[in-house]
Amino acid sequence: MKYILPFLSLAVACSQVPVPPMTDIPDASFRMSPTEITNAQYEAFDPSHKAYRGYKGFSKADDEAVIMVSWEEADAYCAWLSRKTGRTFRLPTEAEWEYACRAGSATKYNTGETFPEDQWKVQENTRDKVPVSLQVAQFAPNAWGLYDMHGNVEEWCLDVVDGQYRAVRGGSHNTPVEFLATDYRSASIPEDRSVLLGFRIVEDLPRSTAPGQTAAPFFAEPLPYVIPPVDGSPFYSHNHQPAVTWLPDGRLLAIWFSTDAEAGREMVVLQSTFDGENWQPATLFCKVPGRNMTGSALLTLDSGDLLHFQGVGDAGEWKDLALALRRWNNGSWSPLQYIEPEHAVRHQVIAGPIVTKDGRILLCCDAGPDGEAGTALHVSKDGGKTWKDTGSIIKGIHAGLVELKDGRLMALGRGNAIDGRMPLSISADGGRTWIYRASEFPPIGSGQRLVLRRLQEGPLMLCSFGESGLYVALSYDEGATWPVNKLLTDGKTRTLDGGAWTGTFTLDATHAEPKGYLACTQSPNGTIHLLSSRVHYRFNLAWVEE
Repeated sequence: MKYILPFLSLAVACSQVPVPPMTDIPDASFRMSPTEITNAQYEAFDPSHKAYRGYKGFSKADDEAVIMVSWEEADAYCAWLSRKTGRTFRLPTEAEWEYACRAGSATKYNTGETFPEDQWKVQENTRDKVPVSLQVAQFAPNAWGLYDMHGNVEEWCLDVVDGQYRAVRGGSHNTPVEFLATDYRSASIPEDRSVLLGFRIVEDLPRSTAPGQTAAPFFAEPLPYVIPPVDGSPFYSHNHQPAVTWLPDGRLLAIWFSTDAEAGREMVVLQSTFDGENWQPATLFCKVPGRNMTGSALLTLDSGDLLHFQGVGDAGEWKDLALALRRWNNGSWSPLQYIEPEHAVRHQVIAGPIVTKDGRILLCCDAGPDGEAGTALHVSKDGGKTWKDTGSIIKGIHAGLVELKDGRLMALGRGNAIDGRMPLSISADGGRTWIYRASEFPPIGSGQRLVLRRLQEGPLMLCSFGESGLYVALSYDEGATWPVNKLLTDGKTRTLDGGAWTGTFTLDATHAEPKGYLACTQSPNGTIHLLSSRVHYRFNLAWVEE
């Protein structure tokens, strides 16, 4: 059955910019064009492109997907449309594209594990490409109203691949169907023009008006995320040191170590996912047999790739760790590989790696097992392929790190107190050297790990522990002042189990969780997900500011 978009006007008036209709994406801060950009829409920007109508028999009509457009030309179209309308249009990131394509599904295609043959457009390798209609919106959309996400034309994305190529998603006509899968990743030289290549666009939305966002302040009921396995995975008495990230398919992924002793060889890394309502029972995530597994971190890249950083001991003790990395791509994990193979100090991974504006990945690791050892910084400039230890020291172990708007790095950590306050470290040279001063915050100690991150709305957020327990502080001036400081409680009295070194505690109007190792991520709808050693807190910026 064919479908028509009645609201998609392709009439081009000389005095009017034909803005594609934009479809709201649930729980996201962007809209996406429901179809690929068509000939009529693109030619309003570049009338000379009409010379490509019917090139090699393809894309003759106004309402067919435009082809023979390079990445630079697609990007220029977005810039032109933004200037003409005063709105912000761009190409989608890979993560945005996959999230929108899936529309809540977790299958190979958004149609299920197979792609219906009645929607195929010569889905085979052909030495001489067989002309086929590229008319948009001829088949059913996905659950979020997006058409042709599989197999009309490949679609340019924003991301850089391997430092020189631009990512491409969705597959095209005259291509085997397996290359149309939701998670199949391809790329091309930015100058490439092809009858297989087109694009669609997204529109950035102000955070205050993004569909699916909860503008009203909210603090959700705290939940345990450490759920014992039901599949026979190993599970021990001590569950601690979480890491968490937001996945392109809309779920949260949390990992942590499970052991009887922190220096034990039995230590495993477990995982659980959160679907918005429930945490799933834990399953085994990573284990090197007979080795200690202290220290984990997760990082979801804009490409949709997921990085897992892991400390691996040479025996049971967690002092001498090698630093390892693996990558989730195209539906599977790569083998665990050492990026710092020596079993030594400076390799105990801390949750919360970041990507800087110029694309560097920064990973903090404890510089040693002593509480005053400080934090080491490891840097990759090539997407995680190669790494370098800066050799410097951030004051405080378990440090949280952010990049400031002027490019400097700022960190806060545990221990190494300055004048009785939590130490603050600043670097103006990418982490090679640091200057130190006292922050305005109280120091933290045993069983406590802070979170420092930039919220997607702009402010810096610190989650740490004071005399009354866990608090959230905000800075609107890049850490110069922190005018908002709020206890993490909604005032309701609860008795909660914090697990690990925390144990049972009372959450009420004047008391919050007294200790725990914190990890944090923020979902596209603005929800802040903060994990302690066992408890999952959910709230938004408006609640903190309330």
